[in-house]
Amino acid sequence: MSISIVILAAGKGSRMKSTTPKVLHTISGKSMLSHAIDAAQKLSDDITVVLYHQAQRVQEAIEAEYSNINFHMQDAQKFPGTGGAMKGVTTKYEKTLILNGDMPLITQNSLLALTDGDADINMSVIKLDNPYGYGRVIIENEEVKEIVEQKDCNEAQLETKTVNAGIYCVNTELLNRYIPLLSNENAQEEYYLTDIIKMAVDEGKTVHPVYVEEEEFKGVNSKFDLATAEVIMQDRIKKELMESGVIMRFPETTYIDCRATFEGECILENGVTILGASKLINAHIKTNSVIEESIIEDSDVGPMGRIRPLSHLKGTHVGNFVEVKKSALTGVKAGHLAYLGDSTIDEGSNIGAGVITCNYDGKNKYKTIIGKNVFVGSDSQLVAPVTIEDDVMIAAGTTLTKDVTKGNLALTRTPLKLVPNFFYKFFGK
Repeated sequence: MSISIVILAAGKGSRMKSTTPKVLHTISGKSMLSHAIDAAQKLSDDITVVLYHQAQRVQEAIEAEYSNINFHMQDAQKFPGTGGAMKGVTTKYEKTLILNGDMPLITQNSLLALTDGDADINMSVIKLDNPYGYGRVIIENEEVKEIVEQKDCNEAQLETKTVNAGIYCVNTELLNRYIPLLSNENAQEEYYLTDIIKMAVDEGKTVHPVYVEEEEFKGVNSKFDLATAEVIMQDRIKKELMESGVIMRFPETTYIDCRATFEGECILENGVTILGASKLINAHIKTNSVIEESIIEDSDVGPMGRIRPLSHLKGTHVGNFVEVKKSALTGVKAGHLAYLGDSTIDEGSNIGAGVITCNYDGKNKYKTIIGKNVFVGSDSQLVAPVTIEDDVMIAAGTTLTKDVTKGNLALTRTPLKLVPNFFYKFFGK
């Protein structure tokens, strides 16, 4: 498709009340701007992001995620407003679609509708039951005639329920001619992109209204808007997953990152959190467990388990209050109350309650390697770096500081000492 896309992301977003650039606030694991870029990439290979406020920070964040995005640095003090943001922007295709970086809920289908047809301008519009406070879009014979701000509406125009949704698809030649003509001679002293609509109508060009859903075109301007958009995005993610076969218990209590993927028969109980690009394959994640950037394959976790980033569980049972970090567990049972960090544990091994891999000495991290069919007794500390070969038993309460070879029992306990009648002596009874 011969379509270029420009995403406006230059605004400060002062209503967010944050030092983080507005468009970098995240929804379901990705920044608002990233969501807009994802939708845009389904239509075009010529995408330009317009930046100003904290431009370097925004550009670095996007370049870390994408490799084919163009950037246009705009002086928003010299050229304020949506029209000002477009000054100097160049695109290569015959149509240019202009999006906003604070509209993370936009979908591919809505963008396709905006690029359809041969009108000089396609303009997104929304029908609102209560349009109070919005400029009205006056439409006659299915063509846009003008945009009238509420304060300037006559009584008939105030009855109009159609308002501007803020996204436009414009003939590029026309856009390149109109943008330099924009003026900031208005109360706000800003350049308004909406002025191109009046220019087009005055020249007899076709401005076609494209009716869109309010939900998708919601702008995020505050932390409340951010939370509202998060709920909508989560509902979409979970609906799609459940329709593809994922079982969820009380899905409204579950949080799922948009980058997570699921295969086979997966079950998510209530209160589950799935973060990052986690991958679940035939996994059962039990109540109030957290999975972060990990692979869970033919395994169950929880309740109240935590799998931290870069872990891979395969054919493994991880029970309640077990934390796994940057570890590979294959065919392992770790029933409860354990910390397994920077470790590799092989099939048939059992990790008792209270077991800890002591992987950090205050300066560096070290690995613990546990072979097959190893039984690690409760309340044992495995001081890394340490290797435990196959068919080993670690007695309960052991502090292990040396490697253990195949077939051995490791035991570090001080002898039991009994002091007769100590209780009575101590309490004077």
